[in-house]
Amino acid sequence: VQLQASGGGLVQAGGSLRLSCAASGSTFSRNAMGWFRQAPGRERDFVAAIRRGDGRTYYADSVKGRFTISGDNAKNMVYLQMNSLKPEDTAVYYCVTTPLVPILSSVKSASAYDYWGQGTLVTVSS
Repeated sequence: VQLQASGGGLVQAGGSLRLSCAASGSTFSRNAMGWFRQAPGRERDFVAAIRRGDGRTYYADSVKGRFTISGDNAKNMVYLQMNSLKPEDTAVYYCVTTPLVPILSSVKSASAYDYWGQGTLVTVSS
């Protein structure tokens, strides 16, 4: 499975960005896709995930109400609409996927995801 993320860039605080991720290869085995992010000097943190079968979504508390994850199964795409961006959202954002059916206890764990994209940088200026 290959993941190609795009859409990062520089935006002022309060602005919006939309990230896209295209999956290719053996995507039939994928049960969820999502996003993690890594700020300088920090570990990778869960951002959001979407379950392929029923579209159920999961969010980190820090982005609830501001970010929206969506998917297009026919196109093997996942999107992350980011609104009301804050400087603390600055990070490299990674698209991820897993063959596991996500549940609340595991969806936020990086170890649950076996394929990671190359990352796209989001910079939010104050």
